[in-house]
Amino acid sequence: MLARPDSSRLLMPLRQALAVAFVALALAACDKSEPPYVERPVEDLYNGAMNAVAANNWEAAARGFDEVERQHPYSVWATKAQVMAAYAYYQKNNYTEAVSAAQRFLQLHPGNKDAPYVYYLIGLCYYEQITDVGRDQKITQQALAALEEVVRRYPSSEYARDARLKIDLTRDHLAGKEMTIGRYYLRQGLYIAAINRFRAVIENYQTTTHVPEALHRLTEAYLSLGVLSEAQNVAAVLGYNYPGSEWYADTYSLLTGQKVASGDSPKEGEGWFGRTWRSIF
Repeated sequence: MLARPDSSRLLMPLRQALAVAFVALALAACDKSEPPYVERPVEDLYNGAMNAVAANNWEAAARGFDEVERQHPYSVWATKAQVMAAYAYYQKNNYTEAVSAAQRFLQLHPGNKDAPYVYYLIGLCYYEQITDVGRDQKITQQALAALEEVVRRYPSSEYARDARLKIDLTRDHLAGKEMTIGRYYLRQGLYIAAINRFRAVIENYQTTTHVPEALHRLTEAYLSLGVLSEAQNVAAVLGYNYPGSEWYADTYSLLTGQKVASGDSPKEGEGWFGRTWRSIF
């Protein structure tokens, strides 16, 4: 009878080949994930990254500033490099890395003279990612919080003025989201849900451009529910605060069946409208 070959000996070359291939793949993966460490003077690294900034090569700039911090973490250059890395990532539209770098800088150097700018940069990263009102507005909320942090911490800084402008636009955007949902509920006949959305705009976003429409839609919802007194009160508020608005004219016509010229105010002889206006104001 022929002897069977030793299976362990047959598998040995295969195991060795697989081991070599695994090591080669691992080394290749390491090469891709992290560049080889070549120590260089901090001035050379920083100046090289700044040259990349001048050339608008933001990816190379970000890598260069990160390398400054990696090789010389305790040098004075490393602190500035952290700010510049966040800036380079922002310019590359890599907002996640930009926010991460900025937050790391603030954790390490909260009292640094560049802190106001870094807080502002975080706000910009969120602000520039704001999407249309048909989508989730989590980023918009983050933008609002970050911009308000700039104003709260550094109200007299050069960044606070622009932050305030962007806060107004951000709040208007959030109000627009509430209006979109409220209109949908109104069309679907979900009047209580619609009322909650319109009231949220009126109470939380009083300085936005959406308030006149919110008052008009709120009047519509109350009328649809048959709550005439509430509809009249809301309409009076609209007429008092926005007499020149097209929404005032529409609301007046909705409640009275009469047209009113845009810019006119309720008159004493206009029945319930005038009486309600005077009773409230």
